[in-house]
Amino acid sequence: MTALLELKQIKKSFPGVKALDGINLTIRQGEIHALLGENGAGKSTLVKIMCGIHQPDSGEILLEGQSRHFDNYRQAIDAGVGIIFQEFSLIPYMNAIDNIFLNREVKNRWGLLDRKAMRKKVEAIFKRLAVNIDLDCPVEQLSVAQQQFVEIAKALSLDARVLVLDEPTATLTPGEADHLFSVMNDLKLLGVGMVFISHHLDEIFTLCDRITVLRDGTYVQTLPVAETNVDELVKLMVGRTIEHTFPLKSHPVDTSTRLLEASIQRSKHQQEDHFHLFKGEILGFAGLVGSGRTETVSALIGASACYRKQVRLNGQSAALRSPAEALKQGIGLLPESRKTEGLVLPFSVAQNITLNRHERFGRFFVNAGKDNEIVRRLIREVGVKTPDPDTAVNTLSGGNQQKVVIARWLNNDCNILIFDEPTRGIDVGAKSEIYQMMQQLTQKGISIIMISSELPEIIGVCDRVLVFRAGHIVAELTGDEIESHNIMLHATGSAL
Repeated sequence: MTALLELKQIKKSFPGVKALDGINLTIRQGEIHALLGENGAGKSTLVKIMCGIHQPDSGEILLEGQSRHFDNYRQAIDAGVGIIFQEFSLIPYMNAIDNIFLNREVKNRWGLLDRKAMRKKVEAIFKRLAVNIDLDCPVEQLSVAQQQFVEIAKALSLDARVLVLDEPTATLTPGEADHLFSVMNDLKLLGVGMVFISHHLDEIFTLCDRITVLRDGTYVQTLPVAETNVDELVKLMVGRTIEHTFPLKSHPVDTSTRLLEASIQRSKHQQEDHFHLFKGEILGFAGLVGSGRTETVSALIGASACYRKQVRLNGQSAALRSPAEALKQGIGLLPESRKTEGLVLPFSVAQNITLNRHERFGRFFVNAGKDNEIVRRLIREVGVKTPDPDTAVNTLSGGNQQKVVIARWLNNDCNILIFDEPTRGIDVGAKSEIYQMMQQLTQKGISIIMISSELPEIIGVCDRVLVFRAGHIVAELTGDEIESHNIMLHATGSAL
């Protein structure tokens, strides 16, 4: 196969961090090439160099055999290299059409915007993706999955020869992901070379031709998909064998103590949902995207209005009129989008951990020494890998950012933690660490509600599972009932 894009001996350092150290990567025409590695391995830095967002310290980029240097993303796009970003780059108040053609609007012969031509092209792309989106609606009013498809449509509109897809399925349902894979296979037949980044190894084996593995900013190996397996890839990625992805459940749940009891009716015309949470339990919220899992949690903690709500904590009535009030009652939320809702990215690790609570000498004076002592203890307890507490949290990997959010809620003495898609965008090694930590928290009597679209982790981690469909709880599963076929039957309505 013809080499479309070649990266040779790429090196890149940031202050105090060697992000890439002599990376080689070749993308062939009509190939889907997986780029694997733990969070922090250098994948995102490498693709940003590929697309002109970062500049390499040294090394060479060849496009169809010609040496190229991209000073910015615009130059990369013009050369035929596009990217579907992991973190959305959409303008919230603009609609899908304006976002897709931002800074490259189609104009007519009089120099005016040709909105009809732009709409026609966008409609064709979404038809190809088999996705229905209101093209006149501001993207901030779209669901996370719909916003992801706007990002995908933006990249497809570039007619790129090389296309980078950075975690494109993270917010998609299995059906939506299948639509995307079909489009990728069509592009492959047209000779487009693609770089595919995903922490879902099953997607790699379904879709990709070759795999390049990075570890700690260094090149490990490139190998054909047909010549490897999951165990080998995990070992190449993390440098060790992970014996158990999901930890063994080491203690029985105390079903004599209901830490939380809730009855929630989100609107006048909807039915009321009832659920409870035992002390030291991991309760799973399963269901398809849009089934009402996150909305129920949002109503519970007072982040969104609801028609009727009754909540009891430790047997006592609790109003929970706002997330701040829920936090005072010991309920912390790790939101689905940790970067936009869970963290202040320019702040340091220490500032994020102490954001909601500082130790004080008195009413007005912060006890910085006590704060520092608590921060260092929590960093050790949850295993945040950071050079020091003053490191900016936006320089950490996804798994370590998630641990910083957990540390903040532990600093607030939370006894109920709500994890919304806790391992989204996190590598297999970090996932295992998060699961271990969840088990350790329950052993201390902390209770967890886990919302997840990944059935393996719902099955492997949860003590009890509530299945949602069309905005409501439709089943409660325990013991041997917690298995993938049974969950999907209830989630899709096939169990009726």
